[in-house]
Amino acid sequence: MKKIPHWNKEKNGYKKMDSLRHSFQGFWFLLTNSYFEGFKQGKIYHGKLKELCVPGMNCYSCPGAKGACPIGSLQAVIGNANYKFSYYVVGFLFFIGACLGRFVCGWLCPFGLVQDLLYKIPFYKKIQTFKWDKHLRKLKYLILLVFVILLPLFLVDILGQGSPYFCKLICPVGMLEGGIPLVLLNKSMRSAIGFLYYWKAAILGITILLSILIYRPFCKYICPLGAIYSFFNSISLFRYRLDTNKCIHCGKCKAVCQMNVDPVKNCNHMECIRCGRCKNACPVEAISSGIKN
Repeated sequence: MKKIPHWNKEKNGYKKMDSLRHSFQGFWFLLTNSYFEGFKQGKIYHGKLKELCVPGMNCYSCPGAKGACPIGSLQAVIGNANYKFSYYVVGFLFFIGACLGRFVCGWLCPFGLVQDLLYKIPFYKKIQTFKWDKHLRKLKYLILLVFVILLPLFLVDILGQGSPYFCKLICPVGMLEGGIPLVLLNKSMRSAIGFLYYWKAAILGITILLSILIYRPFCKYICPLGAIYSFFNSISLFRYRLDTNKCIHCGKCKAVCQMNVDPVKNCNHMECIRCGRCKNACPVEAISSGIKN
């Protein structure tokens, strides 16, 4: 068996990558939610930038949001082909997916950052995996099909616009970024609080609790945007690569992966969020990433 080098990189590399990634996530969060007047006025930004989608899950109704959520936008226009915007949204998702895959989940999604920070909260026992974990990961594809595509596609109004069923009934991101801030900042909205608001608040509460116990439960089991990008992981321009000649099968890359992926078997697995942990934990630099053949 080959000797494993005891490099500082092996011990601290993936932790440094986590710090770098979280800093970039925070920067991107502020960049895409920089309408600070919205928080003062309790209103939503309606400027030209709102016609553009951001890559990650970022609620349209967040007072600070400068761009639109691609999932919310897709639900609104998918039922009518006359809307050119529907082609734009689908094209945007395909373009981002083809370029980056689930790199968006690991580096550009605000709610991914929220879950990362929640998981850092100490708890006496974290849940790494459980019996039905692999089966539950298929749930996000069912949610994508039913709540993002089928319901908005067939249940439309006279203008051909579908209702954002995922946003209304499931998505905790909208509650955290839009629902709670708008109700707190705008007194007129407090009288409109009803069952749906409390339902979404309950989903958010459960998601927060699970995020302390399980790494990124929303990304693993619920997120339809992650489901879309996952289809592109194996073919995207930005990819991970394993040098089988260098790999010593030490298992360190699998051990540090919080998405429970084994990079040696498939370093571009559909569940991989391109966080870089495996790459920076490898003692022989067998894993690389980038846009190259």
